Amino acid sequence: MTVHKESVVTQDAPVDPLDLLHPRRVITGVSAILLPFLDNGEVDWAGFEAHVARTLAAGLAPAVNMDTGYVNLLDAATRQEVLTRTQAIAAGREFVAGAFVADQPGAAFNRDAYARQIELIQQTGGTPVIFQSFGLTGQPSAEIVAAYASLGALCERFIAFELGTMFAPFGKIYDLETYAGLLDVPQCIGAKHSSLSRMLEWERLQLRNARRPSFKVFTGNDLAIDMVMYGSDYLLGLSTFAPDLFAQRDAMWAAGDPGFYELNDQLQYLGFFAFRHPVPAYKHSAAQFLKLRGWIVSDAPHPRAERRPDSDVAILRELGARLGVVNS
Repeated sequence: MTVHKESVVTQDAPVDPLDLLHPRRVITGVSAILLPFLDNGEVDWAGFEAHVARTLAAGLAPAVNMDTGYVNLLDAATRQEVLTRTQAIAAGREFVAGAFVADQPGAAFNRDAYARQIELIQQTGGTPVIFQSFGLTGQPSAEIVAAYASLGALCERFIAFELGTMFAPFGKIYDLETYAGLLDVPQCIGAKHSSLSRMLEWERLQLRNARRPSFKVFTGNDLAIDMVMYGSDYLLGLSTFAPDLFAQRDAMWAAGDPGFYELNDQLQYLGFFAFRHPVPAYKHSAAQFLKLRGWIVSDAPHPRAERRPDSDVAILRELGARLGVVNS
């Protein structure tokens, strides 16, 4: 795998975001699906299935077994059940799913474990999203790229994933040389970027535009969902709160409707509140909001997940009322 260093954008060549603005573009929206739970700690499968169906109906591709779906807290049987149920609901429509490999700091890259996850996802018709692991990210840059290339030999296409450590301890944000290497892996059709940094994402967009325009930079920045204005697509946890409104916002951008900005602002306000410290507790915020919308019966998170205070519900109710989807 050859990395063309002369094409790499560095911090010494700052990006002008105005050069990246891309009005009236069609946005590809991928929405992470919350795996809801009942008060007794069991999975709310009816709520899950309904949420996958409404996400597809909104025109967004569901992303299952992601961070929003507690993938790192699920056993193998539950992850498989998620895939099986999603396949039945999608009925041939596109969805993506996390290929997650659990390991410990200092572990070696476990290609065989990734291969098993990729195979399970492909068997159900999904596109793998390659979760990071300690073994994958602990390698030198060239070996990280080689590892992705080796996974590309196992599937026709996959999505890479940069995950900041504020989301999970096994995550890593790559340097631009490593990112450039991902662009050279033909089966890698895009990468989700979850650093929560506009500048790092702008650098990736500039690099993508110069080297491989068809490559999709999926923003995972729930604190800057307007990155779609600059050429990012998205794979967000925030959109699980309101896939209908995200689809409406996206259509406004494609049509040049100035209503995009006001709706985006209201959704971003929700994102600022839900993704505050500790960031992983946003999943409980999502459950609280979806219950307020009448979409799930319980706002319980995964039994081992971080929680938000019950006092958040009143604020989420106000934010939902501003968006017109929750009664005040």
